[in-house]
Amino acid sequence: MKKISIAIVDDKRLLRNTLTEQIQYNQPIEVLFTAENGIDFLQQMEKRPKNNQPLVVLMDIEMPEMDGIETVLIAKEIYPDIQFLMLTAFSEDEKIFDAVKAGASGYLLKDESIAKIISSISELLYEGSVPMSPIVAKRTLEMLKVSEKSFQKAENESEAASDVIEYLTSREMDILQEIVSGLNYKEIADKLFISPHTVRKHIANIYEKLHVSNKTAAIKIALKKRWF
Repeated sequence: MKKISIAIVDDKRLLRNTLTEQIQYNQPIEVLFTAENGIDFLQQMEKRPKNNQPLVVLMDIEMPEMDGIETVLIAKEIYPDIQFLMLTAFSEDEKIFDAVKAGASGYLLKDESIAKIISSISELLYEGSVPMSPIVAKRTLEMLKVSEKSFQKAENESEAASDVIEYLTSREMDILQEIVSGLNYKEIADKLFISPHTVRKHIANIYEKLHVSNKTAAIKIALKKRWF
């Protein structure tokens, strides 16, 4: 049986080493590499051949230099086929929602058993499930209900595209237009004379305001509303 290749991203070395040892012990999983933060992860990914990349990444949220949410937001644009499973000690509503919007495929707390983590990796790949610790699943459902009600209320208040356009800043509209045009982060940054980091922040705000989690969904809304 072919092993499932994964990567582990966490700023605590002891945890990275412990997880690596426990996950690989008599299990069909291979840890290709570990990273101490998002920047380290992205740099290591750049050096890896396309045929030797992780299928799943266990990603911590709270890390120095670049946290897990920003890392997933960037990485999903570059490596759309990789699944990101957030593995964190935090279960705050805001963090959960931000992780899901960034493109995470699941959210487990670090106190879950190794058996649960391993089964979640397998389920994520082979069954298309969305692994979540019970407490996280409950909070996510509650947040989605609130978000859906808010969105429906906004839709009912006005169907006019101008209302949403006014909700986006002029800079966000500029960046959204470049996204629709097919430019990537760096190309947008170069064209608008701003940093790629600033572009990523604006895109995160656009996704939040449009209630989407990826570029395709944002483009779909922009085209449907005929903004450009």
